[in-house]
Amino acid sequence: MRKDIIYKLINNHSLPGYQRKIVRTSIQSIEITPKPTEILFITSYPPRECGIATYSQDLIRSLNVKFDKSFKIRICPLESKTERHIYTDEIKYVLNTDFPESFSWLSKSINKNVDIGMVMIQHEFGFFNETKVEFIKFLKEIRRPLILVFHTVLPRPNELLKSEVQQMAGNVATLIVMTKSSANILIEDYDIPATKISIIPHGTHLVQHVNKEILKEKYQFSGRKILSTFGLLSSGKSIETTLLALPEIIKQNPDVLFLIIGRTHPSVVKHEAEKYRNKLEAKVEELGIQHFVKFINYFLPLPVLLEYLQLTDIYLFTSNDPNQAVSGTFSYAISCGCPIISTPIPHAKEVLQGDAGIIIDFEEPGQLGPAVTKLLNDDKLRKEISSNGLHRMASTAWENAAIAHAILFENISDTKITLNYNLPELNFDHLKKMTTPFGMIQFSELNTPDIQSGYTLDDNARALIAICQHYELTSDKCDLYFIDLYFKFIKYCQQQEGYFLNYVDKDKKFTAQNNQTNLADANGRAIWALGYLISFEAILPKELIQEAEMVFENSMSSLNNMHSTRALAFAIKGLYYRNSVNQTPKYITLIKVLADRLVQMYRHEADDEWQWFESYLTYANSILPEALLCAWFATGESVYKEIALSSLKFLLSKTFINDGFKVISNKSWMRKNEKVFSEMLGGQQPIDVSYTIMALAKFYHEFKDDEYMQKLKTAFNWFLGNNHLHQVIYNPCTGGCYDGLEESYVNLNQGAESTVSYLMARLTMEKTINSLVKSKGKMVYAELY
Repeated sequence: MRKDIIYKLINNHSLPGYQRKIVRTSIQSIEITPKPTEILFITSYPPRECGIATYSQDLIRSLNVKFDKSFKIRICPLESKTERHIYTDEIKYVLNTDFPESFSWLSKSINKNVDIGMVMIQHEFGFFNETKVEFIKFLKEIRRPLILVFHTVLPRPNELLKSEVQQMAGNVATLIVMTKSSANILIEDYDIPATKISIIPHGTHLVQHVNKEILKEKYQFSGRKILSTFGLLSSGKSIETTLLALPEIIKQNPDVLFLIIGRTHPSVVKHEAEKYRNKLEAKVEELGIQHFVKFINYFLPLPVLLEYLQLTDIYLFTSNDPNQAVSGTFSYAISCGCPIISTPIPHAKEVLQGDAGIIIDFEEPGQLGPAVTKLLNDDKLRKEISSNGLHRMASTAWENAAIAHAILFENISDTKITLNYNLPELNFDHLKKMTTPFGMIQFSELNTPDIQSGYTLDDNARALIAICQHYELTSDKCDLYFIDLYFKFIKYCQQQEGYFLNYVDKDKKFTAQNNQTNLADANGRAIWALGYLISFEAILPKELIQEAEMVFENSMSSLNNMHSTRALAFAIKGLYYRNSVNQTPKYITLIKVLADRLVQMYRHEADDEWQWFESYLTYANSILPEALLCAWFATGESVYKEIALSSLKFLLSKTFINDGFKVISNKSWMRKNEKVFSEMLGGQQPIDVSYTIMALAKFYHEFKDDEYMQKLKTAFNWFLGNNHLHQVIYNPCTGGCYDGLEESYVNLNQGAESTVSYLMARLTMEKTINSLVKSKGKMVYAELY
């Protein structure tokens, strides 16, 4: 470190670009790290009431939740003579667009501030109507990478507008638009190079999808079929289109209720007061439909708004502006599962094409009425449209929008931005939702448990491991109920001969699938879970441990016939954990017998280029080297350690590529004679990621190799969006985990296997970090997350 830097730190002078973390009496002890790059958002912002203000607040919140240690976001609100506010966020700059000198002042302030590394501007033509020249000059003066977000892209521009947009584009690093049609307009009508344009869709909220009837009862709408629209009111909403269609709708659906949610737009109020709302209310009276229309004249808090949308049977979007590129209200409605009927704005035509909604012409109540009646009278069709819309919009979740923006920041920044994904809070809500008093249900439709799918030993064994992990970390007494419940399910599956059946239907009866499927892996998982449970005998009720010991001992008879590679590995882990609290020669002998079988398999298949137990890499691969490491812990036999290390090294060389993690697809295994990984991107499942993380944690704990720790972090980030789609696999809203990552989409169902797999991985991360903090101090946390 340069002496002048040390001198400034000691004398408490400011040092641009650095922050002091620890200062002790010795100069050698001073530690400094680069400050995170500041990104200045210039945008309308709450408490200002407009769609872009809400959009920016949601985007910034999502960026902070996922990446607040990667960069720091500052906010510069847009104001005018009539729009001035007091802000709750820390605000250093304000741009008043009615004062030309405000632009010059702000550009100079930005250029002087060495901490600001990038500027993002949310653009709407109405913001800069009176100061177009000053705005373009402002863009030219900023000496930082600029991102300009176009919320409106007007087709067929005149020469003046085309020139203005071209000048804007020429002075920024990139333009963001929210639809493909907007990008095409910029390319075809404005001659903007495609390389200058990024498409990041308008974000949507993840929701828990609460039962519609429960929400209707909460808001006193029971027995009604709900139509709704929301947003700040203005004549552009063309709500009269719905009012004119309602009399015909009511004839066939006398229980219908149309909710008009939202205050009048503040700008409209300033120019014409409540003229438009009064016009709508007069039309309601004229048509005699007062009983069928309800005005909710509020700017609803987000949680309340999302509940109103979830109780909606059909959402109506009737904008009369063919140039409206995108609608946040439209996006939010789809993310809440609303079947949509919409006019053909570009956003609607992109999202609803095919079978995700119904499109009608502008200002056509004669088309709207029959469309509403058709949907209200067809529950199956509404459900199909809702499901299709949800899957179509899944990639636009705010979490995914944050990832897309963060990657863009990383790519265009003049300063180094390293993306560090924040660890989500521990959340067991979905696990508990999936659990009945009998056990954990196997499958889920979105985040709704599907009791018809029944139960499996596999899922309940994994759930027992996860809840034991949590209890070890937290000593939460509530966990004891679930520990006992999942154990009782395992015991229920054990047969008189000692082996286990796997499949149980909703009526607690074993199914025929048990006779058609190899149950070796399920038996291995049960032994693993039981051994893991017993390893906590010091902190669990004595009676529970004694009962588990009996079930575990009874299961030993099934080991003689166990030859499945992964079943052997699961069983070795169970024996290792069981033996860790009470070493028994019998169990050490069994570990050796099973481990030797794995060694024999390895020696049969391995050569200089293929250090593996089989002639292919399939699923749950990392469990094999981890099991041999456990065998070495238990027996001290060095051959187990050597093969554990060589096989793990081989596996990691195939799954960690170019600083990323690629799960081996269940649609295309990697075979021995293949030199490279299959290009198949789909079929990636959370369980493989989880087992990888658990293995890496165990190897790191033993060998303290930093490469294991870095790969552990990289693998976990797969759940958080560091995958080929750059989409979250873990849903922080529900606490569930999506069932799989396919080539072009994420499977949104949140079943037991995926959810418990995530929780096992997340709890492994928690334990590993706690251990590191304890041994190396709190500073190590910042190095990880």
